[in-house]
Amino acid sequence: MNEFKRRLAQYEIRDYFFILCGTLLYGFAFNGFILSNEIVTGGLSGLCALIFFATGETIPVSVSYFVINIFLLGVALKVLGLRFLIKTIFGVFALSGSLSLFETVLDGPIIDGEPFMSIIIGGALCGSGLGMIFASNGSTGGTDIIGMIITKYKNISIGRAMLMLDFFIIGSSYFLFHDVTKIVFAFVEMVVSNYMIDQIVNGNRESVQFFIISEKYEEIVDRVIHDMDRSCTILDGHGGYTKKPVKVLLVLVRKSESVNIFRFIKSIDPRAFISQTPTRGVYGEGFDPIKT
Repeated sequence: MNEFKRRLAQYEIRDYFFILCGTLLYGFAFNGFILSNEIVTGGLSGLCALIFFATGETIPVSVSYFVINIFLLGVALKVLGLRFLIKTIFGVFALSGSLSLFETVLDGPIIDGEPFMSIIIGGALCGSGLGMIFASNGSTGGTDIIGMIITKYKNISIGRAMLMLDFFIIGSSYFLFHDVTKIVFAFVEMVVSNYMIDQIVNGNRESVQFFIISEKYEEIVDRVIHDMDRSCTILDGHGGYTKKPVKVLLVLVRKSESVNIFRFIKSIDPRAFISQTPTRGVYGEGFDPIKT
C-alpha cells in the first residue's frame, strides 16, 4: 500500500508539472499570436479578450480571467465538490499567472504583418498547451466549468455546450471590430486548436473496457472502488494452459482514467494480464444516459 501511495504521489507531481508547462505554452501563444492580432477566440480567454478590447485595453486579460474564474469556482465547488476541482484550481492560478507574465514580457505580435500565419501557429500552440493540461487530468476552468455544470443537469455533452458558448463569444466580437475577417480567423484558430487537443489527448474522453486477470484481484477491486470511484464485475474463468480456475475483472472507465488503471495495477501486480479495448459508447450510471 505504501509503495502504491508513493507511486501515485509521483504521478500526481508529474501531472501538475505538465499542467504548469501547458499553461505556460498557452499563455505565450495566446499573447504572442492571438491577442496581439486582435483576434477573439472561444472560451473564457476569448470573453476576457472582449472585455480587454471593449475597455480600451485597460483591463488585462489575466485580471478578468482570474476574477471570473474565482466566481465560477465558487459556484462549481457547491455543484461538483472540492475533490473534482483541485487540479482545476491549480490550472486557474497557473494560467492566470502565465497570461500575466507574457502580457509583461511580450510587446506586440511575434510575427508582424502575417495575421493568418500567426493564427495557425497560435492555434497549434494553444491547442498543444491545452492538450497537455487535459491529458494530465487538469483543467483551466472558465467555460470548462460552465460546460460541466450544464451537463450535470442537462442531457447535453460538454463538447456541445462549450461549442455553443464559443460561437456566442466569437460572434460577439463583430460588434467591437465590425470585421468579418477577424471572426473567420477566430474560427480557424478554434479548429486548429481543437485538432491539436484531440491529437494530444487522443480521444481521452472515450470509454475503455478492461479485462484483468490477476492473483491479487481483490486488491485491484479495492483500488478501483475506493481510488477511482468506479465499480467492476468479477467473472469466473478457467485457464486453458494452467487448467486452474481464475478470476477475471471486467472494468469500464473513461479513457482519461485508463492511465490510472495501469498505474495502480503495475504497483499491485506487475505480472497481471490486461486486455484493453476501446468502446464506442457506454451507457448507464457513471457514464452517458441511455439514448434512443
